[in-house]
Amino acid sequence: MSVKKKVAILFGGRSVEHAVSVNSAKNIFEFIDKNLFEPVPIGISTQGQWFLVQSVNKDIEQGKALGLILDPKNAGFMLLSSGDRFKVDIVFPALHGTDGEDGSIQGMLTALDIPIVGTGVLGSSLSMNKVVAKRLLKEAGLPIGKFLSFSFPEKNKIRFDAIEKKLGLPFMVKSASLGSSVGISKVSRKNQFKKAVDEAFRYDQEVIVEEFINGREIECAILGNNPPEASNPGEIIVKSNYEFYTFDAKYVDPEAVTIQVPAALDKKTNKLIREISVKAFSALHCHDFARVDLFLTKKGNVYVNEINTIPGFTNSSMYPMMWNERGIGFTELITRLITLAEQRHEASQRIARDFTSALPY
Repeated sequence: MSVKKKVAILFGGRSVEHAVSVNSAKNIFEFIDKNLFEPVPIGISTQGQWFLVQSVNKDIEQGKALGLILDPKNAGFMLLSSGDRFKVDIVFPALHGTDGEDGSIQGMLTALDIPIVGTGVLGSSLSMNKVVAKRLLKEAGLPIGKFLSFSFPEKNKIRFDAIEKKLGLPFMVKSASLGSSVGISKVSRKNQFKKAVDEAFRYDQEVIVEEFINGREIECAILGNNPPEASNPGEIIVKSNYEFYTFDAKYVDPEAVTIQVPAALDKKTNKLIREISVKAFSALHCHDFARVDLFLTKKGNVYVNEINTIPGFTNSSMYPMMWNERGIGFTELITRLITLAEQRHEASQRIARDFTSALPY
């Protein structure tokens, strides 16, 4: 009988999306194939402390405090109370937002040569920052909406009239590096502008202001590497009492949206969205899986909105729904992601880490 591989499920985190992460990790913990894997849930508190817990829930600090062993040849974790050490075979980050989806955790684990599921340092950081992501998508020839960006030192110089002239009304004001619709406002009138800017800068050092694209909310799930594969797109139909797809519409109000998987699209549009999504995934150096969010206008124009490198795995999340439509259930999907990560890590071992030269030191 083969030994089960230990899979650390990282969740929680020092992020405004902490609660969403807990809900995603619950499903991964529940549906992971326990005949193949031994799940090791590790929660990160809102203060950034790591704990070994027995199950996935919000009471992270009730677990056993952990330290990280900083040795790539023997990397693992240590219980701070007893000094006992343990290792895992792979880490599955179910972290959303800051300090989890932005490349910081990925960088630390990569430096310790611990295999991780999902996009690495570069792709995570590129995709997380909406300004950088849109510039790279545009450079790759992919369709995006018009946008402007501002750093916090520029805050008092941002002018409503100048933005209206360039982007028209309404427009969207967003924190540059957040997800789950936190720090986002729709501005239709001048008296809404200051509050929107204050809210966006509350969560970030940079904001992005985008033209409002009046279109259908389309999402496409990407799975795999070399080449990545796109699901059939899905659609999120937001009820008219919401001005856009807000946090509450996503996670709080069960009546706010209707999810249609697959989306009602003609074959040509379906193919176009899937092709654009794969190109966006590759352009931002993503790995293993991601969800691409797009807009489809009445004229048939498609625009890439953003990419989520750790899409939600909650019961209302589109990513697992879209693959389930293709016959890949939750358990098989998790197994595929772990396998993809293992293959990618194994392939990375060919890269030389040292260089012999005559340089004295």
